[in-house]
Amino acid sequence: MIGLGSWKFKVDTMFYKGDAILTVGDNGGKYSVDIEITDVDIPPITVFGIEEEDDTISGTATTDLLKGKEIPFSITFEGDVANGYLKVPFLGRVKLENGIKMGA
Repeated sequence: MIGLGSWKFKVDTMFYKGDAILTVGDNGGKYSVDIEITDVDIPPITVFGIEEEDDTISGTATTDLLKGKEIPFSITFEGDVANGYLKVPFLGRVKLENGIKMGA
């Protein structure tokens, strides 16, 4: 399994500037992914459909903040750095660049 642990990304969009924390776990041989947006009170984020290909994991997230909308994401891990994106409805592609592994 790749990317296990917590990763911190700086996010800079028109509507939000702050941190996103992505935690990748091993749930009995299957990936678990938690996404936390800091400093903003949003409903819980549910992640499903996680797939691994080479050094990249991808999946889909949902939240009641965007009822009925899906948020595809992809993260590529290279050592202790990660890069990727979230495709957020109404915002478009939000880059997740130079994520650092927390506690590394």
